[in-house]
Amino acid sequence: MTQHPTLEVLGVPIARMDARAALVEVERLADDPAPALVAYVNAHTLNLARRDPSYLELLRSAALVLNDGAGVALAARMRGARFPANLNGSDFNPRILELAARRAWPVYFLGARPGVAERAAARMRALIPDLRVAGTRDGYFERAHDDDVAAAVRASGAAVVMVAMGNPLQERWLADNLAATGARLGVGVGAFFDFAAGVVPRAPAWMNRLGIEWLFRLYQEPRRMWRRYLLGNAEFVARAALDALRARRA
Repeated sequence: MTQHPTLEVLGVPIARMDARAALVEVERLADDPAPALVAYVNAHTLNLARRDPSYLELLRSAALVLNDGAGVALAARMRGARFPANLNGSDFNPRILELAARRAWPVYFLGARPGVAERAAARMRALIPDLRVAGTRDGYFERAHDDDVAAAVRASGAAVVMVAMGNPLQERWLADNLAATGARLGVGVGAFFDFAAGVVPRAPAWMNRLGIEWLFRLYQEPRRMWRRYLLGNAEFVARAALDALRARRA
């Protein structure tokens, strides 16, 4: 059951916390015996949830949903509210790993292309020397092997499993398999391994501060990202505006 303040954006309750409070909540969830799913949502995620009611329900049932990006912040402002901070995964996942290091929680890196999770884990260990990496594995396996992968995570003794498979696959995988992994905390991390490994460069800090990191990604991969960002962002803003109008009328 949710024990933190939230703001519902397009049907998904999103935590309204700064980074410190969110980290306290992550620690509380990890100390709870029940496995907990942590998800990040941005404009693209919420567009996907609109088209897939089962994904919407999965996000609604997650233990902790964090706001990622300018789109969700804009939707909140349309409702006359604000999020205390932009808790995007690229910045907040290292905070989770620092917490794991302090608490001696072994972390399993699962997902991305072959070799990327291993490289990301190595770089994170270089930045966080006390980080215990329980294991790594890429995300290129058939769903028929989910039980084997979950068993490997369990055998590693991981307390936290970070899964980089993109939306909605990473959240679905965690919803279906987190309990079997034996980990107390499962985090869907999107492209974090690619950034951490240096495979994909992040936008300059000033673009992150202005909330236009998506323009940098569009510039990097226009053929893959144009539909997601140009059409998807317009769709999201329209939906958020309509949602805000309905809320005011109610």
